[in-house]
Amino acid sequence: MQGDEWFEITASELPIAQVYEWAVRPDCGAVVLFSGTVRDHADGRTDVTSLEYEAYEDAVIPVFTSIAAETRTRYPDAKRIAILHRTGELQLGESSVVVAVASGHRPAAFDAARFAIDALKESAPIWKKENWSGGSDWGTRAQDIVAPNKVSGNAS
Repeated sequence: MQGDEWFEITASELPIAQVYEWAVRPDCGAVVLFSGTVRDHADGRTDVTSLEYEAYEDAVIPVFTSIAAETRTRYPDAKRIAILHRTGELQLGESSVVVAVASGHRPAAFDAARFAIDALKESAPIWKKENWSGGSDWGTRAQDIVAPNKVSGNAS
């Protein structure tokens, strides 16, 4: 973490409580923290047991930096931005990603956090493999990586 930005790619458990505490600022009335967790299903599959994440680690932090810059361009009230993602095998219920945004007011915090996670999914060179009792395969909805300033936002 440096100043008002905290970016990390790690095989370790994500420090969700610390991210929230770090994001709080006296001039901000809102902190939105999103945590994406491993669930037991995916498109067409109801028996997911774990996920594995791989990343082109040398490129991830520069992409997170670009996401934060674009977030600040679109939502100038965003004061602190944290983007952290795990790699390796994660079990059901574990957090794979956390995004936090602090701002003066809740609309900007919600919108900026939503944009940041959407941009991460479209821009960061991070891939997931789904594991189930009978095998494994790379996650569905794979797409070409786009620059954060090309992300439309509000993805599902």
